[in-house]
Amino acid sequence: MDADVQADELHAYADGRLPPDRRLAVQAWLAAHPDEAAQVRQWQSLNQALHLGFDDVLNEPLPLRLVRAAQGDAAPPVSPLPPLGNASRWRLWSRAGSGRAATAALVFGLVGLAVGGGLGYRLGQGGPAVSETAAASGRFVHDAALAHAVYTPEQRHPVEVDARQADHLVAWLSKRLGTPLHAPQLAPLGYELLGGRLLAAGEGPVAQFMYQNAAGARLTLYVRRAAPAGTMPADTLTAFRVAREGDVEVFYWVEDGFGYALSGRVARPQLQAVAEAVYHQLTAPPSAASAP
Repeated sequence: MDADVQADELHAYADGRLPPDRRLAVQAWLAAHPDEAAQVRQWQSLNQALHLGFDDVLNEPLPLRLVRAAQGDAAPPVSPLPPLGNASRWRLWSRAGSGRAATAALVFGLVGLAVGGGLGYRLGQGGPAVSETAAASGRFVHDAALAHAVYTPEQRHPVEVDARQADHLVAWLSKRLGTPLHAPQLAPLGYELLGGRLLAAGEGPVAQFMYQNAAGARLTLYVRRAAPAGTMPADTLTAFRVAREGDVEVFYWVEDGFGYALSGRVARPQLQAVAEAVYHQLTAPPSAASAP
């Protein structure tokens, strides 16, 4: 690393924690070091994806019973649980006057548990006010937007198989998803296929196709089997719905047992025009869909 700019400063810059007097110097250094600048942009995109996925989990209030336990206070009786074996540590932290530190540790532990449990935990804990139907729909949109946020910033490896092997890509993803897939042709709308990749979701394999226009803006088409019948809103079937996750717009629909989501950081009318083109190509007869 350059003597004038240290690695920890690059991380602080990506996290938005660098002092103003150093920020301009690091910006100038990054302008002269494109590889490091690309790495920093990836860190920033990862930060955004993590905030998009888990900020609401982090901001959820802790149950009072757990707060009291962290502070060493007596808690109301609850259903019996296996002994934790670390009660002495809780009491030691409390006597040392570090109850707040224990609470913070518990917060981070619970957030780690939520992350480890997957996105389904976060969306499935809405209580009576959130129906199973809405949770399934929201999870699908969230997964599509998160995949978009994670992979579109990549400069060297945005896709697993590039557009030069488009036939192989489509055949491979079709085999993995168990249905004939098509990579829509979006050149008339200014977007060229970059390629695609295979992803995983709770329901099984997912196909992601990525497109880019001349200005560098990227769109992704996320395709997977739809949730079981009855767990997606009835008006989602063969009809567009639109949602927003952070700064990512998502148009999504269900057709013939598969869910489709087109995501991008572009104006909603522009994304809708692309979504309509994608929909018409995917639902057209094979001869019409393959016509230039």
